[in-house]
Amino acid sequence: MSRRTVSEQAYEFITEDTDNACQDIPESACREAPGNFFLNAANGTLTKLAETIASPGLVLPWLLASVGAPASLSGFLVPVRRGGALIPQLAVSGYIRAFSKRKWFWVGAGLTQAASLGLMVPSVLLFNGLTAGVMVVILLGVFSIASGIGSVSYKDVLAKTIPKGKRGTLLSVRAAAGGLLSLFAGLLMAKFLGDEESTAAYIVLAGSAAILWLISALLFAFIKETEGATGGSRNALKEAVAGIHLLKKQPGFRKFVMVRSLLLGLQLAVPFYALYARELTGTGAGSLGFFVVASSLAMVVSSPFWGRFADKKSHIVLILGGIIGAFAGVLALLLGWLPEYFHSDIWFAFVFFFAGFAQAAVRLGRKTYLVDAAPERDRPTYVALSNTIVGLFTLAGASLGFIADAAGLEILIMVFVFIILSGTAVSLTLPESSNMLKDEA
Repeated sequence: MSRRTVSEQAYEFITEDTDNACQDIPESACREAPGNFFLNAANGTLTKLAETIASPGLVLPWLLASVGAPASLSGFLVPVRRGGALIPQLAVSGYIRAFSKRKWFWVGAGLTQAASLGLMVPSVLLFNGLTAGVMVVILLGVFSIASGIGSVSYKDVLAKTIPKGKRGTLLSVRAAAGGLLSLFAGLLMAKFLGDEESTAAYIVLAGSAAILWLISALLFAFIKETEGATGGSRNALKEAVAGIHLLKKQPGFRKFVMVRSLLLGLQLAVPFYALYARELTGTGAGSLGFFVVASSLAMVVSSPFWGRFADKKSHIVLILGGIIGAFAGVLALLLGWLPEYFHSDIWFAFVFFFAGFAQAAVRLGRKTYLVDAAPERDRPTYVALSNTIVGLFTLAGASLGFIADAAGLEILIMVFVFIILSGTAVSLTLPESSNMLKDEA
């Protein structure tokens, strides 16, 4: 027997793979699994850090404010980022089906995302006010569409290169390592930003994120992907018809889409937690890094646990994520109702910690659930359909911001808590991933 390499030994230790079991992938892919595992993990670590330091929920709004862009433009950032990434995927998945190797779609998407962030730098250097703000939003839209293309191909590459039972662990390593780096980045932001509103600081963050995306794309290019099934390309209309057929035929998949759509409230609520904290405490730019630290710490602490749990019971992870996410919203409301002593950044950091804890659970749970449940041939369609539907809900969710103007942030947070609890209730009826396709209508 040949001696095992360091990467193979590390892979066995991290995944607890003592019997060299390879489920759902061919033997040739199994041999490359350790190397692919760490390339994938490094890729995810850097993209997580990049997403943190150029976050559309926290960092980019500060960037727009620093160049004098209208505040209304900030309201477009999260919906454009999420909806733009999700809605086009159904059309893209039909095209991807024709290719036996799909990693190059992610590589191309990663390079596009790097270019989009990089072009934000001259946009805010050469322009200001409304013009600069519109250009940033447009570039974020391009970034998001590329992200959607990468998402469809990523889940398929993951399923082809990493054995079932190890995927949740990989996703947790990506999230935890990225969260750890984001934690340090948040500390640096809190230390050096202070209460200043410096455009230069945000330019450095956007430029650094662009470089991280470039490196991530290069890492993904080195993943060794075996050829997979091809079913011929389908245009967007045919892909939509196929997707609707899946929704009608499979109650388990319908429930998954409902759960994911409702638990979207976890992400949409976070910017309003920040606004609520600012309203009560007078949060300055320095607190941006402070809240990043809380969210990143939650990612580091929770991801290893959620990843291993998701490999065994991903539907239970979704339930727990919903419960914790609802608690974060309730905690934010309680802090507002309690005496002024509790109106501080320190207390509100717990809201962001529990919100991050819940988001990690839902993200790892839903990714592992669908990758494990969907058949190889039609996996891109399953992924793209669920993402497209959730993307539509994301854009619709942007209208919830008007509730804050009409009734106040407290009422809006109550609405988010109700939405999250509704998603949790539906997740209680979700079958195990191995049974999602068995209960057909």
